[in-house]
Amino acid sequence: MRAINPVFCVFFTIFLCCFSCKNEQKKVNNQPLPTPQEATSTTENLRHAKKFSVEKNGDITLIKVFSPWPNAKKDFTYALIPREKVASITLMKDAYDAIVLTPVERIVVTSTTHIPILEMLGVEETLVGFPQTEYVSSEKTRALIDAEKIKDIGLNEQINIELLIDLQPELVIGFSINNSNPTYKSIQKANIPVVYNGDWTEETPLGRAEWIHFFAPFFQKEAKATEVFNSIEKNYVEAEQLAQKTTKKPSVLSGSLFKDVWYMPAGESFQAQYLKDANAHYIWADSKGTGSLSLNIETVLDKAADADVWIGPGSYKTYVALENANGLYSKFKPFTDKKIYSAANTVGDTGGMLYYELAPIRPDIVLKDIIKAVHPEILPEYQPFFFKPLQ
Repeated sequence: MRAINPVFCVFFTIFLCCFSCKNEQKKVNNQPLPTPQEATSTTENLRHAKKFSVEKNGDITLIKVFSPWPNAKKDFTYALIPREKVASITLMKDAYDAIVLTPVERIVVTSTTHIPILEMLGVEETLVGFPQTEYVSSEKTRALIDAEKIKDIGLNEQINIELLIDLQPELVIGFSINNSNPTYKSIQKANIPVVYNGDWTEETPLGRAEWIHFFAPFFQKEAKATEVFNSIEKNYVEAEQLAQKTTKKPSVLSGSLFKDVWYMPAGESFQAQYLKDANAHYIWADSKGTGSLSLNIETVLDKAADADVWIGPGSYKTYVALENANGLYSKFKPFTDKKIYSAANTVGDTGGMLYYELAPIRPDIVLKDIIKAVHPEILPEYQPFFFKPLQ
């Protein structure tokens, strides 16, 4: 017989309470529970992240996500209730986008960027399902997948709902580029809470990393998250301060062609922020936007042929592969000077680039890699982890 999902129990309890109480009041320990708009006691003093907040009122933790995708039309509010307190708490579920019992014991996440955070919090063994597990590179989680403790649940846009229900997750952490993913709506209809993560919409490296404070309350790991993030922030700030002492500002080119379009970071993006913090001159630093620029190779060659350093040439691993893809790449000074640095050579056991999985939560490593590329004299003993010299 299938075990009863505790999340179903809490929703059934909520339904009965709402049905029996005409006024549908919200109470905690017989005290009125504030609506999402009224709760103001912030437990995390977020210093960099702008797209979410964590608030505490009594035994209830409220997480608000302001921008799970660009131009989102509404904020999302999630109520977290400690398991041992659920009997003393009555609230109307319609006031929140999801209600979750904590600490979560069975979770599904949908982006590889979520996995290193689970590992840093020490809760990777709560992960029971993931879409397309072959893309996971983190060693601890890879071992759990190989031991069949984490099931592949299909594609992110086409999750196998039947398999997901069989896994009995208490929470699904989703991400989306808009509000049109029907899969998440199907999951919610199965009484499984879906919570949107919007770390990728942050505009600074430390802002993205600070989303560890978004994950922590679901596992009651707030203290651990503070410890981890404070260390990352300290490393980042120290590296930035070291770089700012240099008098040189090497010019930097970034990106590469994809189907005849050269994509590179816009001047207000978090990637451009890395270059600024490394005290480098990003040639397109004055461009507007937080996403990518779309240019042709002639325009890039005209403006950046004499760049000092080239960082992030797509998925290319060698100079030979780069030149074979397009002979014009060899016309850039960083090509002839062998000053190109790529993250493509740092991969996991299944071939996935670790940069896409780990870099969002370890901006301190990314910054040191970039400083090593543009100011090698500052970190003479440092060995780059992501951005290594092109082979």
